[in-house]
Amino acid sequence: MSMRNYQNVLLDPEQSILLVIDHQPQMYFGVEGESRRVIQNNVVGLAKSARLFNVPCILTTVAADTFSGALYSRLQEVYPQVTPIDRSSINSWEDENVKNAVIATGRKKVIIAGLWTEACVTFPALCMKYEGYDVYVATDACGGATKNAHDMAILRMSQMGVVPMNWMQVTLEWQRNWSNIETYDGVMDIMKDYSGAYGLGIEYAETMVENYKHAR
Repeated sequence: MSMRNYQNVLLDPEQSILLVIDHQPQMYFGVEGESRRVIQNNVVGLAKSARLFNVPCILTTVAADTFSGALYSRLQEVYPQVTPIDRSSINSWEDENVKNAVIATGRKKVIIAGLWTEACVTFPALCMKYEGYDVYVATDACGGATKNAHDMAILRMSQMGVVPMNWMQVTLEWQRNWSNIETYDGVMDIMKDYSGAYGLGIEYAETMVENYKHAR
């Protein structure tokens, strides 16, 4: 059965948008509930997956020049041609430039990764859900001021129909089938670089296969 028959229940890259909100120094300074290094790793892995699957990525910042600083450099390197949309509103959905950028894609499934979970992720997620979008939050590419703030934000969003996921789940859902060879190598490279022990396992398996070939 074609993967398209499941497009309403599983993420399809042709329907998806990635919205990355406020991964900036000042916002990272305020994250206490999660490992900043892990969040940085995960958001870059997610961004590289979106690029691999040709999923439009919208980058946003808040008060970049006056308070929060530039977008995380390793994230910007994934999309050097994309200028982050800077704004003053806490809720990015209340910024016309952000809203228009999402609408312009013509897509209705939005994956959000942002700082902080309790405000700059929750507010647009709930508003977009209200306006008919299917909204997913890559929770391990988000962070809050406290663990409780992060957890309660995810709980609140879930109660309103926003779907919590993690970045690897998003990537594997886009891949869907290992026979999709046009993205297979790219997914494997991303997993090796960003998925921790699973990536190490991939390298181990590849080494074992090569050893077997040479032993024959």
